[in-house]
Amino acid sequence: MKVLILGANGMLGPWVSKALSHHEIIETDLEKISTNRNFQKIDISNTKEVLKISEGVDAIINLSVLRADRKLAFDVNTLGNYNMMLAAETHKITRIINTGPHFQIAGPTYEDFDFELNPDMPPQPGVNLYALSKSLGQEICYQFTRKNKFIYLQTLLFYIFYDENYIRAAEKNPQPLGTDPAPFSVTWTDAANAIKLALEINLNKLPSRSENYFINSNLPHNKFSNKKAKNILGWKPTKDFEELWNRKTNDHS
Repeated sequence: MKVLILGANGMLGPWVSKALSHHEIIETDLEKISTNRNFQKIDISNTKEVLKISEGVDAIINLSVLRADRKLAFDVNTLGNYNMMLAAETHKITRIINTGPHFQIAGPTYEDFDFELNPDMPPQPGVNLYALSKSLGQEICYQFTRKNKFIYLQTLLFYIFYDENYIRAAEKNPQPLGTDPAPFSVTWTDAANAIKLALEINLNKLPSRSENYFINSNLPHNKFSNKKAKNILGWKPTKDFEELWNRKTNDHS
């Protein structure tokens, strides 16, 4: 499969590229880095550039993100999604994998809820710039998908990433109370594997042409549910933080 990765040089990008090594990848970003393969310099907010680089690909994975600057966040998180979907519409690209933060759905309105929050809840991003610009971009993706019956959109929502080395270190030297992994944690490797599974799934197995997933490890309090990713994608986190939480609880009881 020929796969275009937008925002390939973000923190998740190298892990995704590694997971997709058996595919033909086009990595794009604003600057080249040493690990890039088949790199093309692309500004996701530039419509002409995105349309040109997307021609002839089978799938687009969007890992691009900008959090702080108001204009740039809109250009990347919102306009970038518009350009991606316009490219999908123009070139008849069937597979679109979008990514974002969990709080573009589960924002402040849901903070007091503490069990089984799921990715199909009505979006409540609040007024956080990052969450709001990403949520607007997601709505654009959804509307393009509704309009174009050949597009299948899957959106994977993340929050906190950990390297596997963190788990091994924490097992040997438990961290102080209050430094537990966040309730929405996942390792880089497991996150990249979820994207791989979304890319390679038989599209006829999807319940609809627009699906959202929460991608997080199994944690004992079950505030956020990863059941949908497990049931549809067959994804299973290989690194589990529950043992660390239980050890901390026992150590400090």
